[in-house]
Amino acid sequence: MEFKTKEPQYQFLIDMEEGEGLQKMGLMSSQVWRDDPRRLGFVLARYKFVSKMLSGKKRVAEIGCADAFGTRVVRQEVPEVVAVDFDPVFIERNQKEQSDKWNIEFRVHDLMTGPLDGEFDAAYSCDVLEHILPEDEDVFVKNIAGSVTANGVCIFGSPSLESQTYASPASKEGHVNCKSGPDLKELMEKHFENVFLFSMNDEVVHTGYYPMAHYLFALCVTPKRG
Repeated sequence: MEFKTKEPQYQFLIDMEEGEGLQKMGLMSSQVWRDDPRRLGFVLARYKFVSKMLSGKKRVAEIGCADAFGTRVVRQEVPEVVAVDFDPVFIERNQKEQSDKWNIEFRVHDLMTGPLDGEFDAAYSCDVLEHILPEDEDVFVKNIAGSVTANGVCIFGSPSLESQTYASPASKEGHVNCKSGPDLKELMEKHFENVFLFSMNDEVVHTGYYPMAHYLFALCVTPKRG
């Protein structure tokens, strides 16, 4: 059957589907779209914030990419993105579904074992720190800081400690290290010369009162060496 859209300017969508197929979601994003679709808006807003903060950087690493649903948003602003995860299941699927238009390098790497190979002028990690045990957090942050250049920038995003009152049982099971604003800043200042903290509620990033923030971003500049 031949499909024709009533408005001819949309016919290219049918042609694209027939020629290239429809885009697929990953394991996590598909589940979220099924069970809590508005959350995808929050996730993409986090990645947009990261993308604008890192715009102009040449080579950027994403730590803990999972199904890399938001990685393309950063790739729009950065010419080279290397996305890593410690779970081969996600990386193998990401590599299989790789897009020629949005070329991203995917690697299996556990930041608890050491910094990334190669030189990066920035790195970011969204929704990972809260899964790192408190006794391991310094190693995790230090190895990310050690993956970027001397003037490098790192961004860490994580649900706030205060938000956990409203978190689902499934989220709470994996969230072993959520922090308040001051505690997040204190951790990052051990590893970076400059740390700037932001609050986030739903899609909005701001500089408001940390205890009322659902999500926190730490923008960290100039890693401490030694």
